[in-house]
Amino acid sequence: MVSSKIFLASLLLFVIAMHVESHRLLESTKMSEQTVEASLVNESAAATGIDCKGLCAVRCSKSSRPNLCHRACGTCCFRCNCVPPGTYGNYDSCPCYATMTTRGGARKCP
Repeated sequence: MVSSKIFLASLLLFVIAMHVESHRLLESTKMSEQTVEASLVNESAAATGIDCKGLCAVRCSKSSRPNLCHRACGTCCFRCNCVPPGTYGNYDSCPCYATMTTRGGARKCP
C-alpha cells in the first residue's frame, strides 16, 4: 500500500514537472519567434535602405492617434518599401501602400 502511494506521488510529480517544462519551452519558442521576426524586419529595412521609422514619423506627425499610425505605417513601409510623402494622401506615389486593406476592407496604411 505504501509503495503504491509513493509510486503515485512520484508519477504525479513527474507529470507536473513535464507540464512546467513544456510550458517553459513554449514560452521560449514564442520569444525566439518574436526575435527572429524582429530581426527579419530590421534586415528588410536595412536591405532596402529606407528609413521607415523616420518616414513614418513625418507621415504620422499630425495624427490624432500617433501610436496606431506609427504601427500601421511601419508595417506598410516594411511590406511596400515606400511611404507616400506628406502627412495625408499622395497614395499615387506608392501604389502598394494605397492598396493594402484591413480585414474589414478599410485602408490599412495611413
